[in-house]
Amino acid sequence: VQLVESGGGLVQPGGSLRLSCAVSGFTFSRYVMSWFRQASGKEREWVAAISEPSGRTDYADSVKGRVTISRDNGKNTVYLRMNSLKAEDTAVYYCKLETISNSYWGQGTPVTVSS
Repeated sequence: VQLVESGGGLVQPGGSLRLSCAVSGFTFSRYVMSWFRQASGKEREWVAAISEPSGRTDYADSVKGRVTISRDNGKNTVYLRMNSLKAEDTAVYYCKLETISNSYWGQGTPVTVSS
C-alpha cells in the first residue's frame, strides 16, 4: 500500500491550495480517509476525514468552513481543498488510510503560508 501526497507549496495568506493523496495497492473505497498536519515543533493533528459509503465529512474546528475534503473512488484519490489560508496553517500535511486492522500514511506534502 502506498499513499502519495502532492499539491503543497508556498502560498500567500488568504490564498488557496488543493492537496491530493493518491492511494495504490489498495482499494480504499470502503474505508475512512483522513488528513492530518504537523507544524514544526508540534504534534501531528487531525484536520479532516471522509467516510464511506455515507460520504460523511468531519473537520477540526481550526479549519471548519475553510477546508473541504473529498474523494474520487474511481481514481483512488482523496483531496483537501484549503481556502483562506493563514500562517498557522503552515505544516506538513499527511493523508491516512485506516482499515479495520491497519493504518497507512503518506510521506507528507509541505504547505507554507507566508507573504
